[in-house]
Amino acid sequence: MTEDLLFLDRSAVLACMTDVDPCAVVERVLRRQAEGRTTLPPEGYLPWTNGEGAYCRSLAMLGAVERDDGPPVLGVKLINAATSNPGHGRERAGGVGMVFDPETARPLMLAEAGWLSAARTAAYTMVSLTHLGPSRWDAMTLIGCGTLARAHIDLLARTFPHVGSVHLHDTAVSRAEALAQWTREHHPRLKVHVQERARAAVGAAPVVVTTTTTDHGYLPAGWLVPGTFVAHVSLDDLLPDVFLTAQGLFVDDVDLVADNPRRILGRMLRDGHVVARADADVRGGARALDGTLGQVLIGERPAIRPTTGHVISNPFGMSVLDVGLLGEVHRVAVERGYGHVLTLY
Repeated sequence: MTEDLLFLDRSAVLACMTDVDPCAVVERVLRRQAEGRTTLPPEGYLPWTNGEGAYCRSLAMLGAVERDDGPPVLGVKLINAATSNPGHGRERAGGVGMVFDPETARPLMLAEAGWLSAARTAAYTMVSLTHLGPSRWDAMTLIGCGTLARAHIDLLARTFPHVGSVHLHDTAVSRAEALAQWTREHHPRLKVHVQERARAAVGAAPVVVTTTTTDHGYLPAGWLVPGTFVAHVSLDDLLPDVFLTAQGLFVDDVDLVADNPRRILGRMLRDGHVVARADADVRGGARALDGTLGQVLIGERPAIRPTTGHVISNPFGMSVLDVGLLGEVHRVAVERGYGHVLTLY
């Protein structure tokens, strides 16, 4: 008996995703997470420093998502990154994802996961905007102009066609200019503005998305105009006062965020400046989380949209969202005959 594995390179993954609505998949998995219908083990984390002295890491993210009919989707994403990659013209992060056979536990599919990981994160931002964003908005600012920012622009154009402009800022102006040119070519309906200063970029739109690699905060609450929604999908852009003064503060999974001291919100939870339970008795200048996005989706926690202040969406990045998308990619690949079959033995 031979064992085969379906392999999908990026072009095959992109072909599959033309038949997948990533926002619908992410919203469905978030609901199941809030209902206790997913399995979310702790991620494996391996850090090191490369020959240039740049931070590198490998993440192994396993997960399972229940289906309404049939066995669960089981899988893993292995995603690695080096902060020195963009300087050499490479994407910062890349890796592979797998889905497993629920009966034999054998891997069924191996797929390029760098682009899919960015699409998952962008889909989370779009779902959070749908349910927690400003009532009216027509512009988005992206701080950091790499692959993740590009994925956000792609999905922004698809999900919110009324949005007319994007503002871009990056510490490397050349990256912002390159993304601006790409946006003009692929989404000509969007007006693109490159902002040289981070503060000007933050104040230019009511939706601000941080997609950087910084490990030092720089963005204070005073930069945010009342009515701003902040999708803090990177690690450390926001300073503590942004969280403490937020009108609303939502995460994807409380335990994952709290257990990760590499992120500012994880440190604030550990140190007691932010508390996990929305109904907690908060004292001494601390504030409580307002819940998870999944809890909002199932009606367990109220949605808060920015009006007199700002609202923060601060996801950790759950493996079950990747697994949910990988499951859909596998389904389409099998139906359409995409990919290459590898014989393991």
